[in-house]
Formats: sequence, C-alpha cells, structure tokens
Amino acid sequence: MLKTVSNSSPIIHLAKIGKLDLLRDLSEDLFIPPAVYGECIVEGKGRPEVEIIKKATQWMKIRKPQDGNLVKMLRYEIDDGEAEAIVLALEINAELLLIDDAEAREKARIYDIPVTGTLGILLQAKHEGKISSFGDLLIKLAKTGFWMNEKLKAWLLKEAGEG
Repeated sequence: MLKTVSNSSPIIHLAKIGKLDLLRDLSEDLFIPPAVYGECIVEGKGRPEVEIIKKATQWMKIRKPQDGNLVKMLRYEIDDGEAEAIVLALEINAELLLIDDAEAREKARIYDIPVTGTLGILLQAKHEGKISSFGDLLIKLAKTGFWMNEKLKAWLLKEAGEG
C-alpha cells in the first residue's frame, strides 16, 4: 500500500459519485493536511457529500506540514490545500500525491512528487476490476462540475477499454 497525500478535489469528487472507498483501497496511509480537511468539511458544510467525507476522515490521517515558509511561497501560485498537500507529501516522502489542478500538479512535479488525480484513480480502479463502467462514472463526474475536455475523455475511454 502506498503512503499517499490527497488534496481536496479527488476526495470531494469521488465522494460525490459514491466512490470514495477507492481511496481506501489505494492507500491505507492516506494523509490530508488541515487546509484540505477545511475545504472538504468546513467549506462544504450543507452539501450531501460532506457526511460521507466526515466518515472517511476516520481512516484518513490529518497532519499539518511543518515547513510554513514553503507553504507560504506556494500559496502565491496555488490554493491553500494544494500548497499544504505538496509540502506534506515532501515531508513524509509520500509515494503518491492525489491532486487534480494542472498548475498544482506541475508544482508537485518540480519536487519530483508522483501525482495522479481523480481520473487516474478511476482508471486504475477499472483496470483492477473494482468498477464496471468507467464511462458511466465519467458522466456522473461531469455532473459534479468536474471538467475534462473531449480529447482527454476519448483517450480515457480507450484506455479503459470502453472507447
């Protein structure tokens, strides 16, 4: 099992489509920084997925990154949760960072942090037989406000053996 850090987007979107359990399958050591907890639980107050996420935080580990200067520097270009997630991933030598935002992924790659996002998690689950219809989940995901271009969607469906 991988030592993993997650930003809020994969947690929120997987919860919205009923697939948050895939994160537990991916990593028994899933860490989230306080800013991510705040984005998922506090800022999401009143949304239906918040209760699902609250239950999941029982098996997630909340840990504050120690390098406040690096977090502060990264916050000039990416949001709080992404900045804290990248710094935490560095500090605990995470084997994987779950993050969707393209700019934040580029920042993580500067530090040689392996990344994947919501789509990568779903594609892996399809390859492992944990989900039956990747295409149906992409439709559900789009309804949550998750954006992907048509070229990427077509490529993903082909990779999943559904295109």
